[in-house]
Amino acid sequence: MIKESNVTVMVSDLNRAVEFYTNTLGLKLVNRIQDHWAEIVAPGLTIGLHPSGPHGPNPGNSESLAIGFTVDNLNSDMTAFKNKGIVFSPNIIEDGPVRIAFFKDPDKNPLYLCEITNSEP
Repeated sequence: MIKESNVTVMVSDLNRAVEFYTNTLGLKLVNRIQDHWAEIVAPGLTIGLHPSGPHGPNPGNSESLAIGFTVDNLNSDMTAFKNKGIVFSPNIIEDGPVRIAFFKDPDKNPLYLCEITNSEP
């Protein structure tokens, strides 16, 4: 069951991106996990900032934006969505407390399900 969602933006420099979204655009930083992730809140939208690298495309390419859906149980939710015809990428990414499964909508736009198994200190 989807409980939250965001648009993830792949960035080349997380500090510079946070500075831009908060100080230049005046949006609010609500969560930051070291140099791995930052959440910015805009009216009606959560923007996740993620450094480019092995877990996603480089900034500026056709897949540098993705819509993410947070779920409680990645395995069971993947099964439910597979039963509705969704095809997931073969590999689940596991990065510390985060598990991510990628898929695409009918127009090939990148989407993902994300389970956070515990919080980092």
